[in-house]
Amino acid sequence: MEKRVVITGLGAITPIGNSVEEFWDGIKKGKCGIDKITAFDTENFKVKLAAELKEYNPEKYFDRREAKRLDKYSQYAIIASREAWKDSGLDKEKENMERVGVVIGSGIGGIETIENESKKCYEKGPDRVSPMYIPMSILNMATGNVAIDLGARGESIALVTACATGTHSIGESYRMVKHGYQDVVIAGGTESSITPLSVAGFMNIKALSKAEDKTRASIPFDKERSGFIMGEGAAVLILEELEHAKKRNAKIYAEIVGYGATSDAYHITSPALDGEGGARAMKLAMEEANIKSEEITYINAHGTSTHLNDACETKAIKTALGEAAKTVMVSSTKGNTGHLMGAAGGIEALVCAKAIQEGYVPPTINYKVPDEECDLDIVPNEGRNVEVKYAMSNSLGFGGHNSSILLKKYI
Repeated sequence: MEKRVVITGLGAITPIGNSVEEFWDGIKKGKCGIDKITAFDTENFKVKLAAELKEYNPEKYFDRREAKRLDKYSQYAIIASREAWKDSGLDKEKENMERVGVVIGSGIGGIETIENESKKCYEKGPDRVSPMYIPMSILNMATGNVAIDLGARGESIALVTACATGTHSIGESYRMVKHGYQDVVIAGGTESSITPLSVAGFMNIKALSKAEDKTRASIPFDKERSGFIMGEGAAVLILEELEHAKKRNAKIYAEIVGYGATSDAYHITSPALDGEGGARAMKLAMEEANIKSEEITYINAHGTSTHLNDACETKAIKTALGEAAKTVMVSSTKGNTGHLMGAAGGIEALVCAKAIQEGYVPPTINYKVPDEECDLDIVPNEGRNVEVKYAMSNSLGFGGHNSSILLKKYI
């Protein structure tokens, strides 16, 4: 028998706040986490801005030895997972931890470790490469480290679908619980890729904005958009079987009721120009939830601030929702956080859960110049206090990966 799946815990570390409370306060205040890159010298880079974590000190969360053995992308995942677990009220002493899974993905993984150790290898020789290089850099280790840290002994996997990773991770976790394989899954995404090599790679593929005004850099759906701004951080949700949550009187943020995943099979970096794949993902999520498009109050769009993404996603929403696309509220919070890539779907699912909980639709900040190609209600610059019954979160990734999840107000 299929189970109902609810969200009972949230955790986040982001460019606008190092906890869920700080992050959500930043969203409501229209805070922009974008600024000049401090992680490395950008003198020879055309890209100068990113959305870095602020006042991050790993020794606040880990002892010095432990911090040195964890790439930042794993550190962020552990921090967000600890907050989400604490928020959920789950107790390791009372749970069957063999029924608690972990699915935390990353688009790039330990790129900082890879860069640092590669430099050592080629400049000082192979014997100077750290024995921790592999366990620090490989993509599954955020999941592995979280499972170890929290003692979760159920399914432990890492998904990688570029910038759709976070949403796929939550969607596949939803299926694990829905079909009875797990009682609880710790799900989300993490990313720490503001490094010279990573920025150079995205810069040279012409994906990043070269803007130097932080208020005109990440501007989703604005006609003057010129590329995305890289962000970093992590977001984790605790997904739990409804009856399991009710037995322990857990607070419930929202229910997950639909998930859609598709492939464009079109191009390595460009979305399908008509938005067909993204539209199918949204339709699949609505079909699973058994709802009509006009029932959706809010869509947190992928909305990266690249010309192709925002125009193609607009077409996808129109195709999927039909007439309802004219009235649904659609915003992108990447003006606040930049693009967290593999973690984007995690933080944006969290936004949907908070929007439902508080009855507040966040705005698309720093919006100035309307684009006829992006003629949706993008909630420009000012959020709205309105009941949110259903909220959808979309993510699209290089390689043609599309994913959508649908959240419902729990009653």
